[in-house]
Amino acid sequence: MEHPYLFFVKLFEAIGLGHFAHAYPHVIYSWVVMTLLVVFGALGTKSISMIPSKGQNFFEVVISGIEEFMVDVTGEEGRWLLPLAATIFIYIFCSNLIGLVPGFFPPTASLNTTASCALTVVIFTHIIGVKYHGIKYIKHFCGPVWWMIPIILPIEVIGHLARILSLSFRLFGNMMGHELVLGILFFLAGAFFAPLPIMALGIFVALVQAFVFFLLSIMYFTGAMEHAH
Repeated sequence: MEHPYLFFVKLFEAIGLGHFAHAYPHVIYSWVVMTLLVVFGALGTKSISMIPSKGQNFFEVVISGIEEFMVDVTGEEGRWLLPLAATIFIYIFCSNLIGLVPGFFPPTASLNTTASCALTVVIFTHIIGVKYHGIKYIKHFCGPVWWMIPIILPIEVIGHLARILSLSFRLFGNMMGHELVLGILFFLAGAFFAPLPIMALGIFVALVQAFVFFLLSIMYFTGAMEHAH
């Protein structure tokens, strides 16, 4: 279903990049989300002090909350993973949320965006495994005894590939479904009153989907740090 109106797509059309904008709206709105995060982050940390400003206070509460939750799951050993884990959560949440603004498209309603996030998580999971265990990381895929390798190894490989599908399709399906419902309601019942309950529910969905992606990511990171059994 064609989105009724996308502000930045129209803007790109005006400067002669309409073909790119219509083909890759998720890329354009990913740039929008990244720009907003950089700007708000710069404003929130522009004047860091012992007596925090409102912006600094807000960011401290968000980041410390994410860090505390992550450490509860991974233990102190996983604290160094905060930059990636927090970026995943904040980026996906903001990407989900921006779709509720009229004229904006959620980048996570594209499988390209969700698959790229999922690939980042799964690849980094194996980087963590090699970092902590070296060549012995292969034991995570071989099972408890050597004669089970022909059985366990294919299952583990399929399981790790399935993580990419699970992470990407879950997020994509939920956000695209929400966009389709909103589009149908806009078309059938007008631009304001009918979609409001769905838009209110969309805030909750945006938070839950970002949290699920974040939680699964740190669980994968934790599994890679642990010793094979």
